[in-house]
Amino acid sequence: MHLNALFGLVFGLATVRVAAVQVNIQHTGRTLTLGNVSYFVPPSPVSSLPNAAFLVKPASGDLIPFSVIPTSKKVFDQNALEATIAQWSAKDDVWSKAFLTGIYLSFNGTHGTPVASLGSAQKKFGIDFVLQSKGFLGGVSLKTPLPSGPYFLETATGKIFEAYRLYNDENQSFLYGTIPDGKDGFDILSARVPGASTETIGVPSRLYFTPTPEKPLAGFRVAVKDIYDIKGLRTGCGNRAFWQLYPAKERTAPAIQRLLDGGMVLVGKAKTSQFANGETATDDWVDLHAPYNPRGDGYQDGSSSSTGPGTATAAYPWLDFAVGSDTGGSMRGPAGANGVFGNRPSHGAVALDDVMPLSPELDTAGIFARDAKLWATAGHWWYQNFTSFSKFPKKIIFPVDFFGSSFLSTPPAEGTASATFNTFIAKLEHFLNTTRTEVSFAGLWNTTKPANASAPTLQTLLSTTYADLITLDQIALVADPFIADFGAANGGRMPFINPAPLARWGYGRALPAGRKEEALTNKTIFMDWVADEVLKAGDPETCADSILLYPQSSGSTNYRNRYIRLV
Repeated sequence: MHLNALFGLVFGLATVRVAAVQVNIQHTGRTLTLGNVSYFVPPSPVSSLPNAAFLVKPASGDLIPFSVIPTSKKVFDQNALEATIAQWSAKDDVWSKAFLTGIYLSFNGTHGTPVASLGSAQKKFGIDFVLQSKGFLGGVSLKTPLPSGPYFLETATGKIFEAYRLYNDENQSFLYGTIPDGKDGFDILSARVPGASTETIGVPSRLYFTPTPEKPLAGFRVAVKDIYDIKGLRTGCGNRAFWQLYPAKERTAPAIQRLLDGGMVLVGKAKTSQFANGETATDDWVDLHAPYNPRGDGYQDGSSSSTGPGTATAAYPWLDFAVGSDTGGSMRGPAGANGVFGNRPSHGAVALDDVMPLSPELDTAGIFARDAKLWATAGHWWYQNFTSFSKFPKKIIFPVDFFGSSFLSTPPAEGTASATFNTFIAKLEHFLNTTRTEVSFAGLWNTTKPANASAPTLQTLLSTTYADLITLDQIALVADPFIADFGAANGGRMPFINPAPLARWGYGRALPAGRKEEALTNKTIFMDWVADEVLKAGDPETCADSILLYPQSSGSTNYRNRYIRLV
């Protein structure tokens, strides 16, 4: 090609007229850094100020951090400001002194005209401007009243945006972070901060919320196990193909909606082992990487199946609660392994509509927390049929079947949890003014076995009851519909399934007819026997007549890099 021909080509390209193309660009928010802390600014404002509030209009697009400070004082002076700073610094992890670039004083008093008299405090704290509400002389009104706390002000428009602090999910507990979509649902958080294969989680200021009797959980942050449906989000159940196949949900599971109605703030979906089956970190977590247990050296297995909720609660002080589920230990295991409070409630305590089932006959919803009092507050709200009893039981059942030499010995065996167990039991005995009653479950069954129980021993009765129920139920309710839907959308292909659920479903498919009914019968026999002979229920003052000690976890090492089996 000659040089002049090349110039002609370039000239020709430069003069081509391109027809206007309408492009739909959606603003999903902004990420910024303030004082070495990353923040997310949502796309939609929560209020605005009139442009007349500014004597000098800053450059277009500028965001200024500022604080809304309510006051009922007639004189808001330096002492009042410093008291507010101290209180907010202790309470909130989102607000910082960097948000004192500007202040909006919101008067909530009843009489008189307040006065702002900050004096040298403006220079001391680097306050560039002070705006005042209508209660003050010459004040201006927000378009929509705002609660106290940190905000970002877009000076070119007067629009005001909430501030979300961004955290790195260093323990890889989350599937993704979430943010309200303004339509009673949620979007996946679009923000990202640097990290090694980590998600980013955004949290709003605690100062935006005030608990009330109607919303006792207002402002408390919660993560939710990814088996619960949430409006606007997909449910993945720990399986990538499942997440990709089904669309975002159109409604939120009632169990989660109850917590949101109580004021909880959803900050993200947490990982579950696949289809809520029990999995070990390296053997079985294939589709997703297993979350990291923060306890010990950081490389202990976090247990399952509520692994993400359990590890997140243990690892992150900025998270208050995490919702999990328990069928055969999926709350209790992670609670013990990660050193947090967690529970399996009575079956049926919370409705499990719009939640992926393992076995409806056994599934329950539980919640993790680091603080027992806070956990109790959530439980009182969540479990609507909750009954408080006026007295504690006076009997402590010590099941010798479960407290073996590895759990308890006198004197304590070196390297075991015996000393910790002994100390706790002694304190419990002192508190209840009683002593433990040693009980052998196997022996008690032999002497009190129900007439309708055909199994000669308790071990025989329960040997495959759990395995039969969870496999047969999940095959019918989850596996078969999923495999059929995936095949229809993918030319008959099978979706990838992790080793643990694949093996369990294989076991269930090989069971003879009638095993589901037999398992349900055995479960009911055992349940009734416990209520009649072990934890005798119905006491109007104490609920059950006894407290049963159950050594669920002994704190022994269980490294995540161990291969227990080869599949």
